[in-house]
Amino acid sequence: MKRILQNILAVFVGLMIGSVVNMGLVLIGGLLIPNPPGIDTADLTNLQENIKLLPPQNFVFPFLAHALGTLSGAALAARIAASHPMTFAILIAFFFLAGGISMVIMVGGPLWFIGLDLLVAYIPMGVLAGKLCQRDALETIPDE
Repeated sequence: MKRILQNILAVFVGLMIGSVVNMGLVLIGGLLIPNPPGIDTADLTNLQENIKLLPPQNFVFPFLAHALGTLSGAALAARIAASHPMTFAILIAFFFLAGGISMVIMVGGPLWFIGLDLLVAYIPMGVLAGKLCQRDALETIPDE
């Protein structure tokens, strides 16, 4: 029972921390690379109408937010999980991928960004997190 609760906690914490990292990077990105005049990313209708007008530099932080949010959440979930760290890392990546797909459906965007984001920012980051945490787990096994 303890292992099941620990695994549930791993998913919850991974999703929460990954979301915090994601949103933090989106907010920081908006401060460092401001939107062109007239484009308000906080207004969904305005964003839908104007997203194709955003220059490429305005997509750097959204991509970093998606990739690093997924990586951090997946790594934390894999680290906390009582067993199967890769499974939990990929599970978190799929949750974030579902969010990415829903954003593409709601907002759209340039095809180059959609492809890059959906193909690189989620599942590969989950696999990377899982591999990093599996390696750490192997290194901590005491020698017999």
